[in-house]
Amino acid sequence: MLAYIARRIVYVIPIVISVALVCFLLVHITPGDPLVAVLPADASQELAAQLRTAYGFDRPLPVQFGLWLLRALHGDLGNSIATGRPVLAEVMRAVSNTVTLAIAAAIIGFTMGILLGLIAGYFRETWIDKLATSFAIAGVSVPHYWLGMVLVIIFSVQLNWLPAVGAGPNGSNSWAWDWAHLKYLVLPAITTSVIPMGIVTRTVRALTGDILSQDFVEALRAKGLHERGVFRHVIKNAAPTALAVMGLQLGYMLGGSILIETVFSWPGSGFLLNSAIFQRDLPLLQGTILVLALFFVFLNLMVDIAQAAIDPRIKRG
Repeated sequence: MLAYIARRIVYVIPIVISVALVCFLLVHITPGDPLVAVLPADASQELAAQLRTAYGFDRPLPVQFGLWLLRALHGDLGNSIATGRPVLAEVMRAVSNTVTLAIAAAIIGFTMGILLGLIAGYFRETWIDKLATSFAIAGVSVPHYWLGMVLVIIFSVQLNWLPAVGAGPNGSNSWAWDWAHLKYLVLPAITTSVIPMGIVTRTVRALTGDILSQDFVEALRAKGLHERGVFRHVIKNAAPTALAVMGLQLGYMLGGSILIETVFSWPGSGFLLNSAIFQRDLPLLQGTILVLALFFVFLNLMVDIAQAAIDPRIKRG
């Protein structure tokens, strides 16, 4: 197991370097001058040249990438052009809010997805299966930003049960585990959980139906094994694939949804990324993309290790 983990970590190193290179190049090939956000309209050429030198934009791209990567390895992602604050502090504050939203959405989406998928798999080709499948199809088909706006209209505007925007009372961006803050999380979490719920439901349904139709299940039942024992075998065989799918979905949620976080004004990584794009804030844009990409790579590594722990055949492969 330790050898398998070591191999996976070695495989991650070139991926991380490639991700860093792509993050760096993506924001440099876009048109426009990033210093427009801080330069006054009547700024002189001398002032523009000084700022360009201060931010290192006057150097060749390979040199810029090398210096940026070296500073990033030391935890320095530079300062935001728009606000002047350290990029790492801005990104981590936003990521912490996105992690809170993603965990809440994962609890809702994965729990409902596994439950509906197992029920549909055990009752295939019945009205129960069709009802659960309809929920899954609706979950992956309905635009989540549209669903978010509908939920705001119903529960915030019409019923006045839950707040429409923000992450805390009085515009607070700091999080606390109390009802005053949790009620701001309900609508964004439900909206974010809909697509993962649909995907997990369909995946678990297909896995459950396929496993139940295999010969070893018939053999277990023929030997008189109780249905609960059969259920444990179904879960054990379905777990690696289902875990991989849920890991990917959690990675997407941790990446933040620009549309959902914009609809609910949730101060997460997607909302920060949207602001950085419109302000042409290159250091903030690079830092946000890099941190989110590293989160995704690290999460995939954890899923690979968890799969190997559940299914020893993966280690042997």
